[in-house]
Amino acid sequence: MAIDEAVFRENQKNDVPPTLRLYGWSVPSVSIGYFQDISKEVDQETCRKYQYDIVRRPTGGKAVFHFNDLTYAVIGKINNQPFTDDVIGTYKVISHCICQGLAKLNIKTKMAEKKRPSIENALETFCFSVPSIHELLVDGKKICGSAQVRSHGSFLQHGSLMISFDPFKTQEVLLPHLDRNTQVSELLRSVTSLTDHYQGEIDIPTICRAFREGIEDSLKIRLIDGHLTREEKTLKEHLIHKYKSNEWNQTHRCLTTSSPNPFPV
Repeated sequence: MAIDEAVFRENQKNDVPPTLRLYGWSVPSVSIGYFQDISKEVDQETCRKYQYDIVRRPTGGKAVFHFNDLTYAVIGKINNQPFTDDVIGTYKVISHCICQGLAKLNIKTKMAEKKRPSIENALETFCFSVPSIHELLVDGKKICGSAQVRSHGSFLQHGSLMISFDPFKTQEVLLPHLDRNTQVSELLRSVTSLTDHYQGEIDIPTICRAFREGIEDSLKIRLIDGHLTREEKTLKEHLIHKYKSNEWNQTHRCLTTSSPNPFPV
């Protein structure tokens, strides 16, 4: 999260190309949206029991349980080709890129045309339970969830592409514990993953390669491998204190003087 925000902030200040990051999580973790109430939407006791990390994203959206997924971050200028000056338009551009990438894995996706209501209101805590417009579906089930923040002429979009999905662990960690069987059944009805559709063994390098080729083909560009700049590295080290703090993760306020205030959203 600190790296993503550092790149985002530097993009706001400088005339630089868009950035794509692809990464995984060193331990199972929960990321919660900027506006979420963690006390109502995450079982923190269960997370402590299993030693799952919890971090608040700078982007909006709902909670994601990062158990076996590929996370992406796209940072770029608003209204600078190929991106648009509206949130939905940028979602659509990025979703089309991912769609192209998954097609290279012989997985046929469809963009959601409108938000689908959830049968169980409690499931709305979880990012993948209800697809938003232009998010990706396979056979009517959500496979990739995304959220975005915009500030000072730039945007940061986070997304999670499910490699595999465990509805039981997800229900235990993220959802209010009502009717467990009903909630698990609803998750199975709403969510899918790459392993449900890919023929054969799938690994991270294969997914990343398809993701990259999908972006390049869709936007008619060539991605260039890069590294964090000196300024991004320095800011990342500064921001790490924020993302480790209870003030940020519990309330999305940062009360320590060592960390920048949250940017406006």
